[in-house]
Amino acid sequence: MGSREGAATVGPETGFDALAQAVLTLEPGERCARDSGEAEETVFVVAGQGELEAAGERHSLEPESGAYVPPGTRYELAASGSEALRAICVRVPDPASEAAGGRVTVRRLAEQEAQAATTEREFRIVCDPDSGLCSATHFVGYIPTARAPEHFHTYDEVIYVLDGEGVFHAGDYHERLAPGSCIQLPARTVHCLENTGPGTMRVVAVFRPAGSPAAAYYPDGTPAHPGIPPVTTDVAP
Repeated sequence: MGSREGAATVGPETGFDALAQAVLTLEPGERCARDSGEAEETVFVVAGQGELEAAGERHSLEPESGAYVPPGTRYELAASGSEALRAICVRVPDPASEAAGGRVTVRRLAEQEAQAATTEREFRIVCDPDSGLCSATHFVGYIPTARAPEHFHTYDEVIYVLDGEGVFHAGDYHERLAPGSCIQLPARTVHCLENTGPGTMRVVAVFRPAGSPAAAYYPDGTPAHPGIPPVTTDVAP
């Protein structure tokens, strides 16, 4: 049994202190011990079968299952299938005080309700304050081929592309996306994630503070989805 942090993709080493994202890969039969320390953690399984064990409880893992791990939790991940277990792990530092004393939960994406966002986009919540994750929201987004207008959010976010091809636009910055691409998105950055492929693009993301993935605003501060209150227009370039 080993202790593994995973291959870091976004976090303090890239100048982003709000969240830290890593890709963890365990070969068949491999196990590793982890410790959430003072942070909350999320785990989303991209491929493979496995198990998460914490406090004497065992939780089965499969593709598109997501786990929440509260602060102060030592746990073990194991790959139990015939292929490698690959998971996206996100640490949420300085969690809300309510996170103390929480328990590990595992949820299946297919069991979560699809909800509407802007420009015919949809999302499914993996975990949020209603299901244990006190300081952030963990979700999977479904992005159709229609390009959304440029917009911003009031939360900090890390994103991992699961399926599809596209381009990330932020001002004069344009970056092509494919499965495995990672994005760090500071709050109030005007941007657009464009799907250029033939089918739906899917992303898994975590943002803080917690809220609705539909909470987007056009550059002038106008809400991009019904029911979202207006905000000031102090946005990042």
